[in-house]
Amino acid sequence: MDATWQKYRFAFIALGVLLVATASSLFIVPESKQAVIIRTGEPHSVVNIFRPDVPFGDTKAGLWYRIPFVDRVQMVERRVLDLDMDNQQVLTSDQQRLQVNAYARFRIIQPVTMVQSAGDENRLRSQLSPILTSVLRQELGRRTFASLLTAERGNAMNNIRDKLDAQARQYGVQIIDVRIKAADLPEGTPLQAAFTRMQSDRQEEAATIRAQGRKNAQIIRAEAEANAANTYAAAYGKDPSFYNFYRAMESYRRTFIDGKGDSSMVLSEDNEYFREFRGQ
Repeated sequence: MDATWQKYRFAFIALGVLLVATASSLFIVPESKQAVIIRTGEPHSVVNIFRPDVPFGDTKAGLWYRIPFVDRVQMVERRVLDLDMDNQQVLTSDQQRLQVNAYARFRIIQPVTMVQSAGDENRLRSQLSPILTSVLRQELGRRTFASLLTAERGNAMNNIRDKLDAQARQYGVQIIDVRIKAADLPEGTPLQAAFTRMQSDRQEEAATIRAQGRKNAQIIRAEAEANAANTYAAAYGKDPSFYNFYRAMESYRRTFIDGKGDSSMVLSEDNEYFREFRGQ
């Protein structure tokens, strides 16, 4: 054995060096990662970079090579990532202080830019977090608390996403979506005061609506009575004698039928009131 080693030791050493060099020059890129090859401290190339039109399975993931002891490989996430923002206080346009919990979903689309500006995903989140907080406060600060309970909330989220995306591009990041998980009034006296003010506002609004309803009802009733009077006048004007007869019959009905005999009248037979009875 010693003789064999002495005879082939240089060959064994060369083979070992070759195996180590080969092993250090090869690396595996997972389907879920992008590999940035850094050469002499600067990004040189990217393996398996994200492309929106390339589905999983058709990417460049797999076995790749690098120059040993010269190239360094940094893996960058290829999947969608989350950025949480918890318990941030936001002041709305109607002076309501809200405790807001929100999150953003993003993807790294330019890994070289991300490596140069942030370094890694953890530092990236720490740099994106204050931007999300600032954009969220600015957008919600222009809206009322009540508007966040309506469909207008969706418009606010779209505006926040677009503004955050514009600033996140400097880090090689695309913002996919922004959503509010919760927007609550703070506990204690401010919450009770807000509820009281909201209740008073709703009561005042209800009283205004009822008053406007009564006003509209009076206007409609007056217009209907005027139209009815005009209709009666137009109809009776075509036959005045019939109108006089109709009025007399209405008077007789109210006097002798609707009155139920509770009243008495003593009149002469030639009284004008009984003219229709006499056929005159």
